[in-house]
Amino acid sequence: MTDFTTHTSGIIGWDVDADRIVTVTIDDKTQSTNTMTDDMAAALRSVVERLEREKDSITGVIIASGKDTFFAGGDLNLLMTAGPDDIEAISAGLDHYKETFRRLETLGRPVVAAINGTALGGGFEVALAAHRRIALDARGSLLGLPEVTFGVLPGAGGVTRVVRMLGVVDAMLNVVGQGQRMKPRKALQVGVIDEVVSTREEMFDAARAWIKDNPDATQPWDRKGFRIPGGAPSSPALAAHLPAFPATLRRQLKGSPMKAPISVLATAVEGASVDIDTAFTIETRYCARLICGQISANMIKALFFDLGKVNKGTARPADIPVRKATKVAVLGAGMMGAAIAYVAAKAGVDVVLRDVTIEGAQRGKDYSRRILDAKVAKGRLDTAGRDRALDRILATDNISDVKGADLVVEAVFEDVELKKKVLAEVEGYVSDDALLASNTSALPIAEMAGAVTRPSDVIGLHFFSPVDKMPLVEIVVGEQTSDESLARALDFAKQIRKTPIVVQDTYGFYANRVIAKFVDEALSLVAEGMHPASAEQAALQAGFPAGALTLFDEINMKTIAKIRAGFIADAGARGVDFVPSASYPLVDRMLEEFDRPGRLEGRGFYDYDGPGGQRLGLWPRLAELYTRSDVEIPFDDAKERMLVAAALEAFACYDEGAIGSVAEANVGSIMGIGYPAWTGGALQYINQYPGGLEGFVARADELRARYGDRFVVSDALRARAADGSELV
Repeated sequence: MTDFTTHTSGIIGWDVDADRIVTVTIDDKTQSTNTMTDDMAAALRSVVERLEREKDSITGVIIASGKDTFFAGGDLNLLMTAGPDDIEAISAGLDHYKETFRRLETLGRPVVAAINGTALGGGFEVALAAHRRIALDARGSLLGLPEVTFGVLPGAGGVTRVVRMLGVVDAMLNVVGQGQRMKPRKALQVGVIDEVVSTREEMFDAARAWIKDNPDATQPWDRKGFRIPGGAPSSPALAAHLPAFPATLRRQLKGSPMKAPISVLATAVEGASVDIDTAFTIETRYCARLICGQISANMIKALFFDLGKVNKGTARPADIPVRKATKVAVLGAGMMGAAIAYVAAKAGVDVVLRDVTIEGAQRGKDYSRRILDAKVAKGRLDTAGRDRALDRILATDNISDVKGADLVVEAVFEDVELKKKVLAEVEGYVSDDALLASNTSALPIAEMAGAVTRPSDVIGLHFFSPVDKMPLVEIVVGEQTSDESLARALDFAKQIRKTPIVVQDTYGFYANRVIAKFVDEALSLVAEGMHPASAEQAALQAGFPAGALTLFDEINMKTIAKIRAGFIADAGARGVDFVPSASYPLVDRMLEEFDRPGRLEGRGFYDYDGPGGQRLGLWPRLAELYTRSDVEIPFDDAKERMLVAAALEAFACYDEGAIGSVAEANVGSIMGIGYPAWTGGALQYINQYPGGLEGFVARADELRARYGDRFVVSDALRARAADGSELV
């Protein structure tokens, strides 16, 4: 591009070419990405005002970025710290951006957004104000409006414009309702961008060409006779679809206190019923209330800041070179081993999947085949990609095939002697410095390390089921595990695109200790006389993704009873008091008297249409045996018992050093066990409780007085509450 005039001042550059097309380049030198700071708001307004002044001397505008990404969106630090007293200021800020973008799209000159990389949230709202959006098909580039996943909504015109672009139904289903992050070609298919190109040169050439061909460009909603695609809410066609949305939201939310999805729907429907300026006002009102509420602060902290700390590898030992695995030996081709092999192969790693029989190994490989075939059928993967992934997996019963492997993951049955035997056997075949990992969910890494000649190379890699969907992995550091082994385990987690938390070698590690308290408390409700359906509903309305009875059946009560015995034995070995739960006799009775261990056998707390089959409904005799009309447990108590019990255990893990940081504790609780995302995680739940730590302690004391010592508050937590400090 030939520049006749170049003006660069502050955050946004200004370049004019021979065709009098202005390229405004957004590049905040004070930040690694462009975000919606106060300085950015002022810079954007200043540029728009200049465009208005010089409109007669220009033919069009290209909005570009001086960074590898286009625009990262809102200032999440600001959003996270906003409170109820800030509604007026937040509303003014949102309206400022709306006015700036509205003046840009009504400038009277064609405006093109040249999106060179990721544009999410407020960053994509910048692009929506352009008359055309051209995206570079850059590696890792994501586009969309994911605000709802952080407990807010697109408040700089995003909901309003997307509804007018796509209609209420498509906007809700494909863009704003679930906050999808899309690759450029998917965004083109959805209809929120207009063109995808392969190079930066193509992007700018296409932008200039479109400007020349469309000198009178306007937004569709500013043209006479415009109608929202699919109709306004008053139209019969749309009115027939609208009742389905609240019903769908109710099914998705299951009663949890998530306000953002409901507010997005209200903004879309109400905004589609009025003119665009009034729609902007409605959008601001809903968005400001969400931003200034506690739930959005919790979710932003956990799912952006805490997750960012974890994924940046802050727990990784310094000064150890990054080392990727090249050949992974997975020992055991059952459900877990097969899935671990799949995620490694999908990430481009060669895998030897070894089982005691070739038939078992092949069945394990077939797990990957089924997933990959499904992706091909849905058009998400081509057959060549499927075949490459499958070719990376060698299914075998021959231990010598693991020769040269630089990383081992044993995934055999949860028996410490068996695991020791398997690790000792494989050590003689793999590379001399291979990392030896166990996918145990609770067993001691230190004991397994005693079975090999290189105990410093033994570590735990606890995956969560289903492995291909669950994003978390617990990295368990044994007594003799070296820093280099920890670094390599963290590198492997990153290589296979998992979020790792580092935990110490205590029984149950972190996630299982916390989830045990949730499920025990939920089942105790039933044992105390609450109807099982009410107990399940309490868990859902607290925000857990599934009821505890459902979870018990999925895990299998035989396994749960074994884990419980381990917790009791561990407490005895450490000389720690173990407080029993009312759930224990109930579980024992389900196993010993009724032989109903769970879904795998086709009978548990629920009835099923066969072993491993579809859930039919709660086993009727459970309510007959336990529900008592003379027992009344307040529903709020039922919900909070699960949340508080799990949070107390999370703090115990943190206080003992079983988990090293608040960020890991929060992320691990959400991603590993489904602790409700609206809380921001198990430790953030304590922080955000009304009255802070002091309020949480007072509530736990109330629950202890009513329901027993399972809610005892440790001296350490009580001391922190007295100091008025937060868990950071």
